[in-house]
Amino acid sequence: MIIRSDEFEDVPVAGSGPMRVHLFRPAGPGRFPGVLFFSEIYQVTDPIRRLAALLAGQGYVVGVPEVYHEHEPPGTVLRYDAPGTDRGNALKFGKALAGFDADAAAGLAFLRAHPASTGRLATFGVCLGGHLAFRAALHPGVSAAACFYPTDIHSGTLGLGRADDTLARMGELEAETLFVFGRRDPHVPFAGREVIRARLEEVGARYEWHEVEAAHAFLRDEGPRFDPALFLQAVGWTLALFGRTLHAA
Repeated sequence: MIIRSDEFEDVPVAGSGPMRVHLFRPAGPGRFPGVLFFSEIYQVTDPIRRLAALLAGQGYVVGVPEVYHEHEPPGTVLRYDAPGTDRGNALKFGKALAGFDADAAAGLAFLRAHPASTGRLATFGVCLGGHLAFRAALHPGVSAAACFYPTDIHSGTLGLGRADDTLARMGELEAETLFVFGRRDPHVPFAGREVIRARLEEVGARYEWHEVEAAHAFLRDEGPRFDPALFLQAVGWTLALFGRTLHAA
């Protein structure tokens, strides 16, 4: 599908002001399921925009929020370098967990009400965004979540105070989830992956699990860690999940 990728909306978030959500959607008429796509710590970079466009072209209204909107001016993109990484990590641990959750609620409400949306919703995320996609999927009405190499779930260290409750809340999950990890990812080592999977089993979650021979951020289509073959395979897993959960009668 031909898409539009030039739109954004400054969505109000209770307690923190407007959050810019970048919109990618089919250009033609019709209504499509919504996907709330959470970025890495660098916000809406060119690789994130290209991945959002790819998903939109499969027939989805994709909204990508600026995850640090309270701390950075609208449109801020952090660079893939040491200063950008330091700033992104500092904000990841400097933003209150309640702020991340309020962002998710606002983003989901925006997509649900968008004129081009059917109201059926999924979440998608990479790195920090993988964790945020999972937490967003705890909200009622989310059918699926695709979580790529999500950081800090196993350690419970997301947000201000580094004491999130994601593992504890897994029993609330109703959405079907997809987890994809690189075996060479130092941010989520084998022991951490085992913690997550054991908890999913404990609560009886409906989930799909893949571990691939890759490094962290292997979906990012620039830099030395990008794996094009695994990228295509992983997108296929994602589209199969969304097709199964968002297009059911």
